[in-house]
Amino acid sequence: MLILHFTFFIFIYMWPICKKELRQFFSSLTGYIAIIVFLLVNGLVLFVFRNNIFESGYATLDDFFSFAPWILLFLVAAITMRSFSEEFKGGTFEILQTRPLSQWQIVSGKFLGSLVVAVIALIPTLVYYFTINHLASSTGIDSGAAAGSYIGLLLLTAVFTSIGICVSSFTTNSVVSFIITLVACILLYFGFDAISQLPMFSGSAGYYISLVGINSHYQSISRGVIDTRDIVYFASLVIFFLLVTRQNLQKR
Repeated sequence: MLILHFTFFIFIYMWPICKKELRQFFSSLTGYIAIIVFLLVNGLVLFVFRNNIFESGYATLDDFFSFAPWILLFLVAAITMRSFSEEFKGGTFEILQTRPLSQWQIVSGKFLGSLVVAVIALIPTLVYYFTINHLASSTGIDSGAAAGSYIGLLLLTAVFTSIGICVSSFTTNSVVSFIITLVACILLYFGFDAISQLPMFSGSAGYYISLVGINSHYQSISRGVIDTRDIVYFASLVIFFLLVTRQNLQKR
């Protein structure tokens, strides 16, 4: 019953905003080009560039799941950079506020719309899994690890999307939003790992610092083990950035 109420809430209150985001992203070639470039670069790294799977001789998607988050950074930044900045710049945010929607519904709808676009870009990468699994001469890909890695990518996408939505709510310039989103995502994804490796943080201190970053939790899920602590970590980040976005909209 609770699930039905939640689904009803999404379609009635969030879907109009979500649909607007989808229409805005796919109304020009920019959206299609961003997705095509994302798939093309990942495909080249996996099958063409040096140390590809044909050279290694192993049926594995480890290289894809290690490299994909970095390309995902640029994709999500491109998807979210106009979410609120274009609304502010074009003066349509005031029109949006006249609709019978709360600010939380607007934020949630924007987040859901951008997340759906990013997930649409991830779905075709399943071809990599089936292709490599088919080409394997004996044992195929570890399905459990692959499933865990895809769940990790989805959670990572949700966090990056919430960061991009939040950044976009602070500026009227979409290019500035794109750059700041990139920097913020990189710092949260890899920054704490880099700090934890400094000599002054050797031992347990470095370990706890790395836990603050996204990468350690993403790597944990990518092993195929779904830990509740990792799920809570990703969910907390998403909720935090969406709440910051809502608070910023209230000030406006």
